[in-house]
Amino acid sequence: MNNIGEVLKLRGLKQKWLAEQLGLTPVMISLYVSNKRQPKLQTLIRIAQLLDVEINDLIELPNQ
Repeated sequence: MNNIGEVLKLRGLKQKWLAEQLGLTPVMISLYVSNKRQPKLQTLIRIAQLLDVEINDLIELPNQ
């Protein structure tokens, strides 16, 4: 699971903006935000850079 949608909302950014920055379709970003798909590690790193957050802020780690 990821927190991409929450971070976008906190930053006041739209999914369309993120899609344009990454060169991906808005549909793909929507799938990430709804947790129907998970981004590859390289994409996750780029998202973290664009949103100026740590990767850990984008992912939910399972409780141990």
